[in-house]
Amino acid sequence: MSIDYKNILNQNMLNVFKDILNNIKNEGLSDGNHLYITFETKNKNVKIPKWLLEKYPEEMTIIIQYEYYNINIRNNSFEITLSFNNVKTDLKIGFDAIISFADPSANFGLRLKESKIEKKMHVRKKNKTKLDNVIEFSNFKKN
Repeated sequence: MSIDYKNILNQNMLNVFKDILNNIKNEGLSDGNHLYITFETKNKNVKIPKWLLEKYPEEMTIIIQYEYYNINIRNNSFEITLSFNNVKTDLKIGFDAIISFADPSANFGLRLKESKIEKKMHVRKKNKTKLDNVIEFSNFKKN
């Protein structure tokens, strides 16, 4: 039986994220700390208003800094209320939707997975690289 190192590492990084959320819930933020959280908006475990989904159809980054309310951490998700243009908005974000999180003030961040946008870019780059090796004979034809 082989050891699934990637899964073990990802689970532990997720536990770090949960601990950080619990710390914010219990202690609040200080010393300029703020948390950037990037997540997949179309994930089945994400619940955001339709207008946010229309604005961010693939992924979204939220910032927990000044106006955040009602943080609740569950086994598979967390809930938070954030202010968007002075409108308090409830979000539910599944942990399996988290792409990355970071606190720039502490020079700390973790990437949990590659985003769909990055995957698309890699496929395009890979396909472009394959095409770079192809010589188009039509460029040499006399018209």
